[in-house]
Amino acid sequence: MDPQATTPLRDEGNIYRPQNRGVTAVADVNPAAALNGDTPGGGADAHTREIDLVQRDPRDLNRDVVRVEFEDVIAEPDSAHSFDGVWKASFTAFTVSKYWSYRLLTALVGVPLALAWGVVFALLTFLHIWAVVPFVRSFLIEIQAVSRVYGVCVRAFLDPLFQAVGKVLSGIHVVRRKEVE
Repeated sequence: MDPQATTPLRDEGNIYRPQNRGVTAVADVNPAAALNGDTPGGGADAHTREIDLVQRDPRDLNRDVVRVEFEDVIAEPDSAHSFDGVWKASFTAFTVSKYWSYRLLTALVGVPLALAWGVVFALLTFLHIWAVVPFVRSFLIEIQAVSRVYGVCVRAFLDPLFQAVGKVLSGIHVVRRKEVE
């Protein structure tokens, strides 16, 4: 049996491969290429690349933002403790309600938001490729000609003027005297 044709167990990573079960894992060939979405053949194929169902934040985007636990929100000082049963029930209520509320919200709104964000980032990519980069490149080409004309004008008209003003003002000497009455 081919070891690459089987899906690893969940606690080993559970890599989801929808259409490429017989293909060598990108991370096995080149871990850096896996982060870029490159396939073992050399081309990028973002649609069939592997996703990890266990480690869902590999770049640690949410390290400080949404990792809120019960102890981060509710805490009792040593001088005021509730009954142990109330404390345990509060912990359970907080944890379960947070877990299932998140699951329900992602089930209802997650896919439409993912679709919307996909469109937004596609639009940003499109604008960057087809509008921003060509505009900046054309601006840089045009500004080179303008900068040459500007440099000639400054050297022809302003340099002599500022040199003359500098020579006139260089003859001024300031002396400070303190008079005592």
